Amino acid sequence: MNMHASMGAAIAADCPVNSHNEWDPLEEIIVGRLEGSTIPSDHPVVTCNIPGMAARAQSLAAGFRFPKFMIEPAQQELDGFIALLESLGVTVTRPEAVNHKAKFSTPHWSSRGFCNSCPRDSMLVFGDEILETPMAWPCRYFETHSYRPILKDYFKRGARWTSAPKPQLTDELFDPDFTLPEKGEPLRYILTEFEPVFDAADFFRCGRDIFVTRSNVTNAMGIDWLRRHLGEGYRIHEIKSRCPNPMHIDTTILPLGPGRVLINPEYINPDELPDILKKWDILVAPEPDPINDRILAITSMCGKWLSMNILMIDEKRVIVDPHHTNMMRQMEKWGYEPIPCSFLHYAAFGGAFHCATLDVRRRGTLESYF
Repeated sequence: MNMHASMGAAIAADCPVNSHNEWDPLEEIIVGRLEGSTIPSDHPVVTCNIPGMAARAQSLAAGFRFPKFMIEPAQQELDGFIALLESLGVTVTRPEAVNHKAKFSTPHWSSRGFCNSCPRDSMLVFGDEILETPMAWPCRYFETHSYRPILKDYFKRGARWTSAPKPQLTDELFDPDFTLPEKGEPLRYILTEFEPVFDAADFFRCGRDIFVTRSNVTNAMGIDWLRRHLGEGYRIHEIKSRCPNPMHIDTTILPLGPGRVLINPEYINPDELPDILKKWDILVAPEPDPINDRILAITSMCGKWLSMNILMIDEKRVIVDPHHTNMMRQMEKWGYEPIPCSFLHYAAFGGAFHCATLDVRRRGTLESYF
């Protein structure tokens, strides 16, 4: 090892932030919170992405606190998930609890907040850099403020801390005539190219190669901003999704390790993947086990493919909800060690294991896998 390489390895070892992909051995992770959770304020960019019955409930109760009957079982699951991570030797860091019902405004609009359930959406990690993203939901405008004590601590200990341009989120960003595409119609998005916006959860990392789906919260200008920000050391590839209301990549396609990628057969046509991914093993996610609980079905902010929203602890071990028996069995067939953890009630707050976390430190270095 030359001097520069050994210095780089020493810095990576000391820095609290060091993560290049989705599968290196996990050492530290940020896990979301549910305290103070508030039903998102009404806005077309919110309702276009919430499934039917939940969207109707959301529009009626927008700005009110989530009821106890939804928070309590989800909190119990979250506590169990955190205990599991800690038992696996992972350091768990949490944002501050916040009253998301508080109203805030810019010169152009006002809103209440949402919750801290999904750190995966608001921050991206590239090596020793942690980047706050310019999210398109007005109710999430100040969401990263609850993570600021963590970010300041990471910065003091050597991490790079960046924030993308804060968006204006004025009416010019949203297509006033937008309607969801019917089956067979070409994809269209509610976002215009007025300014760069993106959610971190529309990207996944494979070392020097970053993959992204355009969505109703990530526009082409946002992808271009990140491409220029990262510079020549990284390559960003766009993945075509057939999801009619795309928002976040982690129920569409997710890498499981070098050379293996999990795809949603409903949203991904393997022939349309970027050429470099076609050289990898394409693992097709099994049909999700149905959720028959009526309350869970009505309150979920997510689609049925949340079964794919798993968390890799390393290249072998993976956390999966035991309800999804098809996914558990398939993971075993593919040679993985699924670790069961109940998490179905968390869907009401925007996701599952991958959404609820941000892997801040994984033991590994920046590599090119293609």
